[in-house]
Order: sequence, then structure tokens, then C-alpha cells
Amino acid sequence: MTEDPMARAAARLREAHLRVTGPRVAVLVTLETLGGHVDAETVRKEVEQRLGSVSTQTVYDALRTLTTAGIIRCTETPGHPARYEMRVGDNHHHLVCRRCGFTLDVDCLVGAAPCLSADIPDGFVVDEAAVTFRGLCRDCAALATV
Repeated sequence: MTEDPMARAAARLREAHLRVTGPRVAVLVTLETLGGHVDAETVRKEVEQRLGSVSTQTVYDALRTLTTAGIIRCTETPGHPARYEMRVGDNHHHLVCRRCGFTLDVDCLVGAAPCLSADIPDGFVVDEAAVTFRGLCRDCAALATV
């Protein structure tokens, strides 16, 4: 794929049969640039810097559209804002800090997707399993022992 982040983002949108718009491209470039798991407000601020001005609703609409299309992934954990990432299609899991919400990827636990087994009723086809490990990140754990 091309080295230019904007061209790469536009190509992803076209591959998903989505209209290429400035906000969608800016959201994808922002997520690729920042990496990891980014909350919507951070995305909005970065997109606003890239485009000059953008409404909060436009950013949320772009995030929802990109998530629905499978271009990005949204992870929601209780007590923390939703976080968005570019890593999709590999059924990985997450490690989340209970205090600050810091999120890390954890590769599949066992084999290929859905990575886990369970007593699934006949006829139900499982294609994804989501596991969230919760605890305290290094920084928050250090604060808890002070």
C-alpha cells in the first residue's frame, strides 16, 4: 500500500465502498498516527487541528461509520470512554486499567478466532470472542502502593 497516510486512508474507504470525505480521512490518519486505543475526544481534537474546524457530531458519525464498516474497532469498558483502534480482523483481546482506562492489546489466547471454546448451542456460529482483562497499569499500581 502507498506510503502517504491520506492516500492509504482514502484507499481503505474506497475498499469498504464508503464515500471519501475529509473528516473520515482525517479520523483514519489520526488513529493511524496516534496508534493504540484513542478516545473520541482525542480524535476530535486531532481532526480539528488537521481540518481547521469540524463538528463533534461529524467526528462521532465518522467513528460510527468506520466501526460499522470494520475499518476500525471500538472497545467499550465500564467507567471509561469508548476507545478506537486500527487493529481489526484478528480477534485480539484487551488489558484495561480500572483506574485510568489505559488499554493494551492481548493476542488471541488459544489458536485462531474465536480463540476460545464454550458450550455453544447447535446452529449458533461463533466468529468472535471478546475477553477483557482488568487490573491496574504500572503507573496506577504504583500510586495505589504509595
